[in-house]
Amino acid sequence: MAHAHSVKRHKGLMDWLTTVDHKKIAILYLLAGGLFFGIGGIEAVLIRLQLIKPMNDFVSAQTFNELITMHGTTMIFLGVMPVIFALMNAVIPLQIGARDVAFPFLNSLGFWTFLFGGLLLNLSWIMGGAPDAGWTAYTPLSSTTYSPNHGVDFYTVGLQIAGLGTLIGGINFLATIITMRAPGMSFMRMPMFTWTSFITSAMILFAFPAVTVGLVLLSFDRILGANFFEVAGGGSPVLWQHIFWIFGHPEVYILILPAFGVISEVIPTFSRKRLFGYSSMVFATILIAFLGFMVWAHHMFTTGLGPVANALFSIATMLIAVPTGIKIFNWLFTMWGGQIRFTSPNLFAIGFIPTFVMGGVTGVMLASAPADYQFHDTYFVVAHFHYVIVGALVSGLLSGLHYWWPKMFGRMLNETLGKLSFWFFIIGFHMTFFVQHFLGLMGMQRRVFTYLPNQQFDTLNLVSTIGAILMGTGVLIFLINAFVTAAKPKGVADDPWEDGRTLEWTIPSPPPEYNFKQIPLVRGIDALWKEKMAGNKSMTPAEPLGPIHMPSPTILPFVMSVGIFIAGLGFMFSKEQFSNSFMSFIFNNWIVVIIGLVITFGSMLLRSLYDDHGWHIEVEELEEEGVKA
Repeated sequence: MAHAHSVKRHKGLMDWLTTVDHKKIAILYLLAGGLFFGIGGIEAVLIRLQLIKPMNDFVSAQTFNELITMHGTTMIFLGVMPVIFALMNAVIPLQIGARDVAFPFLNSLGFWTFLFGGLLLNLSWIMGGAPDAGWTAYTPLSSTTYSPNHGVDFYTVGLQIAGLGTLIGGINFLATIITMRAPGMSFMRMPMFTWTSFITSAMILFAFPAVTVGLVLLSFDRILGANFFEVAGGGSPVLWQHIFWIFGHPEVYILILPAFGVISEVIPTFSRKRLFGYSSMVFATILIAFLGFMVWAHHMFTTGLGPVANALFSIATMLIAVPTGIKIFNWLFTMWGGQIRFTSPNLFAIGFIPTFVMGGVTGVMLASAPADYQFHDTYFVVAHFHYVIVGALVSGLLSGLHYWWPKMFGRMLNETLGKLSFWFFIIGFHMTFFVQHFLGLMGMQRRVFTYLPNQQFDTLNLVSTIGAILMGTGVLIFLINAFVTAAKPKGVADDPWEDGRTLEWTIPSPPPEYNFKQIPLVRGIDALWKEKMAGNKSMTPAEPLGPIHMPSPTILPFVMSVGIFIAGLGFMFSKEQFSNSFMSFIFNNWIVVIIGLVITFGSMLLRSLYDDHGWHIEVEELEEEGVKA
């Protein structure tokens, strides 16, 4: 038919800049996440090298402050978040039997705003100094009094732009999971990874606006001279802590819940058993998300909120241990009596469990307000936090990447390198952070750039630094594995692990751009496994073969994000005293801001006025592909 190929096909770089295909956007998220993860990892190694011995002068105090601020900010907002979104983009539409996400244009926009926000934040290194007030940017440290350069401005504006991308992504996945499930895929038949991603997306919807408000207010304080957090002007520094942690604590669960979902997919596959207590897992996840919003002030036990507030937040924090404990036992009972295969994804999944338990136990210790008064701002807190976010979360993500790599790229990662990567990573991780509990209990403070000799800190810091290098080696081995694998020809089975249980393993690897030739009919939980047990070779289609509608590629999301980037840069330097009169003219008169906004709103106008109906893949083409396959 005439309209079959009215779509403009792009090649090379232009294809990636204009794509709205969720599978390609997943790869873009993975590449961006890898870039920022690498930057954050280098910052971490530099921090550990500075602390390898007492009275070290490897970096200056100012550089150290910038390193710890940028390491924390980069890893949490720009390192692990896009890898989570990469897995969500690659897997969720396939797991629910959908051909795409609900809003492909928004999906692309979410990625590009995230990327430009992250790039803006990291430009601070070469444009007058990185932020130096800690990753939490506590006021008054982050005020112009104590951070007079533009570092914190890069933090506030960069994170607002990157956070916009995350918020857009969260809304998109909510809409996708609610409206686009295949026939028969009820909520209580959804795979656990889809469930955790759904709940994560709901948390993003409620948590991110809070930090956005805080960042806007801090920007106004710094750039426009407002007084929201300035004590001298009637503001309150503790207000920033409340706003930040109302977002910051749910953010921990926004990060860890998708990892729970990954573990809940990997362990049943490699135990050849269905997930133990599926419905209890679902309700435990919902309860964790709900309680995650109830506990933010446990980060603020030392601010003097009083015994009543401290007691309430202590109890709420300890309650989270209950649904989390349910999950731990469910994973253990899933393995119990199963035919366990120790593949590289499963090694990371099994390593996740004790590591996360250790992080959880120290969390319960920190939940006690009197104990927290002693632990607060020591390395004990650093150890606790990294056990949850690095030991558990990064293990979960590496498990997911090894597990879904053949589905995303059509190639199997090398198992030997995968196992080598696991052992380097897990041994290096425990060496780095286990000893930091003891450093904290012995009184070593966080965020100090050096320490005096003969305080019993020397040996443990040396061990910690060696561990960090081993852990970094584990990540490097994974990257080598990815590069080596990329050189291999494509050609893995639809279900390369042979024990796949969910819908993504029913279609070719990598999937065609339309995902499913015919939307499948889901007859129970673990839809593919159910068909295998019934002796069927494939899923029963829920519809006859027909033309498939596809969205058109578009450059507009990229252009809109460039506009936001320019406007953000212009806003930051609007009060700068330039020596160059032309620079003063365009920045001080808001001309750069206006140019950026014109680009963004012009693109939005184009999007509104030009009605793009997309294109179709016709039945003849689908049948030809079937013959080729």
